[in-house]
Parts: sequence; structure tokens; C-alpha cells
Amino acid sequence: MRERDDMTFPIEEYQRRIAELRQRMTQRLLDAVIITDPENLMYLTDYQTTGYSYFQALVVPLDDEPFMITRMMEESNVHARTWVEKTRPYSDTGDAIQMLIEALREFGLSDKVLGYERNSYFFPAYHQDYFKTAFKGGRLMDCFGIVEEGRKCKSAAELDVMRMSARAARAGMAAGIEVCRPGVTENEIGGAISAAMFNAGGDFPAVMPYVTSGPRTMIGHATWEGRTVQPGEHVFLEVGGCYRRYHTALMRTVVCGELSDSMYKAQETMKYALQQLRQELRPGLTVSDADNLVRTIITDNDVGARLITRSGYSIGIAFPPSWDEGYIVSLKGGDSSVLEPGMTFHIIPWMWGVDGDKTCGISDTFYITERGCGSFFEDVPQDFSLKPGPDNSKLPTPISAIASAGKDIKSKVTRKQGGES
Repeated sequence: MRERDDMTFPIEEYQRRIAELRQRMTQRLLDAVIITDPENLMYLTDYQTTGYSYFQALVVPLDDEPFMITRMMEESNVHARTWVEKTRPYSDTGDAIQMLIEALREFGLSDKVLGYERNSYFFPAYHQDYFKTAFKGGRLMDCFGIVEEGRKCKSAAELDVMRMSARAARAGMAAGIEVCRPGVTENEIGGAISAAMFNAGGDFPAVMPYVTSGPRTMIGHATWEGRTVQPGEHVFLEVGGCYRRYHTALMRTVVCGELSDSMYKAQETMKYALQQLRQELRPGLTVSDADNLVRTIITDNDVGARLITRSGYSIGIAFPPSWDEGYIVSLKGGDSSVLEPGMTFHIIPWMWGVDGDKTCGISDTFYITERGCGSFFEDVPQDFSLKPGPDNSKLPTPISAIASAGKDIKSKVTRKQGGES
């Protein structure tokens, strides 16, 4: 392992990660593992490239130096970014899997028990079939999750890097809210968010910001398409900041007109869900318990909205096409996994279908501490941002909503939780 001081983390962080990986390899009776997932490669070595659609692999033997198989074009990333010293590149006219097999033979692993990530996006079925057919002398075992087991709880150093990504997300969200108003396009809002994130030191995120307005907020995972925001409409914003491939994310909502009773109730419901979860999230709580708490609050509403997804997911290292680590841990019912210190979650108590035709959101990224949880966006206001139109210099919150929404939300949830206890 080549020691250097220009990586995302100190060399000791990578030494720890490799040592813990080898402990898990020993438990699974593996002589070596072949790691092909881009996020796992980044976690173990600091390796990254936008060319990850080409086959690349880190081979970690139990008792010898790791080595990498890369496209020749990408080999420079190994030397420029990582602690890895041994590489075996293949040319664009070469055969990536044949190079892997030859390297395994060269380093004495062709007759060993090898783990590989069977569900890796970038180790496709035809490559796996070829590899299994050609790898005759040893034994292949699916080792999916062997690196993710280390990734699910972030170290103090990782949390510091995620604070940098949160700074970019915060800047992007503030810029997006600032530019929202009737007459601007979704593209202009998306451009403002992106520029602010990058100017704040953020890297390109795994997913560009989600920006939708009016009826388009009902379309799942849609983003800007040139539509012009109309007076009286709302704008849904979801921003994922990135720094050194680590992400944090948050949702906010802008109302370009008056705040209706329904939208005020939706706002207060989502704020209450986040407040309650912030109080309850702690080591020992199960994933299912956390999901049930959020889902109970969001479901018990009288504005026609639903929570149609999981209520949160692990977040951290990510490459396109997604910024989440939900395949490691997602907050959903029936999962008895226990929360541990260092876990990080994007909590999404969003509401789909307010009044039947609006989607709005307020979200946060939490991290589990020894006794509770903290927020990466503690200082970001959660209330919907109100942007008056040309004839609305003031936008008072409807008196009927103020009088009843907060009290109704709390009493409903208390009754429902009391009935279940």
C-alpha cells in the first residue's frame, strides 16, 4: 500500500477499511474478493472516474497486495488518486475478463475461493457468464454486501466530508428558492441551483437537482423541462450536494402565491414528522420502527396526500444513476435491522397528491450518534418559502389553518400511537 497525503482521507482510514474487509473475508472463508461496484472501489481506494461503465475491478487477496484491472484509459486514475500500486490494464481492443483471469493466474489466485459482487451494475451477466466459464481451477462465491457492511456506518472523517457536501446542498437550495417566482422556467431554477452548488465547492452529484412546478410535481423523479412557473403554483425542489462522491440531500417547497389551508397542513405535518423522528432516532431502534413513526404521521392527514415510498434511505458515496445507498439500508416496514452510530439517512416524509394534484416535500439528512441523531441541515428553514405574485405584496397564512393544523396533527398522531401501544 503506497502511502500518500493527497487522498480524500488519511492513509490510516483506508488501512482500516481494508483490514475490516479482510476480517469479513476470513469469516466467509474467502481467499480473495473481486470488487467491481464503483462506490465500493471509491470507499476502499479513493479511485473514481466517469468511465466506470467500462469493466474495472479491485482484487483484494487475503494475504497479499491488492491489484486493479482497468481500461488502459483509466489506469492513470489509479496512480493519480489511490494507494494501489499494482495495475493490469487492458486496451480498447483487448478483453477485460481475459485480463482478469490472467492476473488471477499471475498472482496465484486461479485455484482459490474467490468472492465476487454478483449484483454489481457494472459486472453484467454476459461478463459473469464468461468469467464463470473460463475460471476453471477455483471456486466462485457471491460476496455481495461484504464491502457495504463497512460502508453503512460512517466514520468521523466521513461525516466531516458529508458536512462539506451539505454546504454545497445548502447553497444550491438557497439559490433555487431565491430565483423561484412566477415567470421563471424550471431550467433557470435548476441552473441557479447547480451553479451555486459548484461555486460552493461541490462536485457533480450523482443526480442533478429535481425541479418541478405545478402539475408536474405529481410526476415521480421528474426534473426541469423548460416549463414556466405560473402565478399561484408551487415548486418542488430536491437537491443532493456532493463532495468527493459523498452526498447529503434535502427537499423544500416554494409557493408562488397564497398558502392554502391544505398546503399549510401538509407543511406542518412534514415538519412534525421530522421533529418526531429527530427525537426518536437512536441506536437500537429498528428500521421498521423508524419507518412506522414517519408513515403514521404522514398517512393520518385530511388533505388527500400519501407517502408512496420508503420513508428514508442510507446516503453517502454515490455515482450516477442514483445518490442513495438504499440498497444497503432503507427505512421501510418489516425490516428488523437495528440502527447503529454513524449511519446516515435522507429522511423523506414527503406528501404525494395534496388536494389530488400537488406534491410537496420537506426533508433532511440525519446521522445517528451514540445516544440520538443529528442533522446536516439544522440551520435550513423548513417552512414553505412564499413568493408573492405581482398583486400579492403580503401572503398571510390562512387563519383557519393556523388555528387548527398544528393541534390536529399532534392530537391525531397521539391518539393513533396510543391505540397501538
